[in-house]
Amino acid sequence: MAATWSLRLQGVGNAFATELGSAMATIERDGAPWLTVDCGNDGLTHYLAHYGAPPRALFITHAHLDHVGGFERLFGSVYWNDALRGEVKLYVPAPLVPLLQQRIGSYPNAIAEGGANFWDAFRVVPVGDHFWHDGVRLEVFATRHHWPDTSFGLRLRGSVAWTGDTRPIAEQLAKFANEGELVFHDCALHGNPSHSGIDDLEREYPAELLSRCRLYHYASAADGATLEARGHRIARAGELVPLPAPTAVTAPMP
Repeated sequence: MAATWSLRLQGVGNAFATELGSAMATIERDGAPWLTVDCGNDGLTHYLAHYGAPPRALFITHAHLDHVGGFERLFGSVYWNDALRGEVKLYVPAPLVPLLQQRIGSYPNAIAEGGANFWDAFRVVPVGDHFWHDGVRLEVFATRHHWPDTSFGLRLRGSVAWTGDTRPIAEQLAKFANEGELVFHDCALHGNPSHSGIDDLEREYPAELLSRCRLYHYASAADGATLEARGHRIARAGELVPLPAPTAVTAPMP
């Protein structure tokens, strides 16, 4: 029987919208967590409350703290668990590795007693334009967030594209969301040099693409309602969204 795929949203808010949870989501396969996107502090709280255990595989879009601030707690959940230590995979776009080290990995003592490196808890997998997870090929693409080579999106071909924080990227989505994928896209009421506003998306994206977008990273429930009133679909914290079946390349099972 074919697998069923879905995406569960742990949080959908911007860095200041704590009531909406920090932006974080988990792709589920047959109802089980398969790959988690980002690890914000609020998002991790919702993840643990729902699944009852830490994520086993994560993709990191960028190193702003509302997207990686949960790692100190995740370290504590993993390092002292013999079954998990060194087994939680972190798929990190290669340009982000030094930024992630600066942000969360370089504190002198990962534990008070010493004797441990922060990354001992995890299996870090630097990635380029694609990576393999659980026998499935996923694609990585650059986005536009504050500075070049600091933010990346994720595509599960035929199923879902997650932009992470970004300005409009029409040329990227023409390539990485061209097979009917649902697109989860950064969007607020007003854009700025690091984030998309709804006027930006309506100006730069064709109607067909906008119809597949689910908007997140907005500032409040009221702003979300305004986006809906303009005819757009928003993502909500805790929501489970069915996904189309992937057309991604799969590896033969050994």
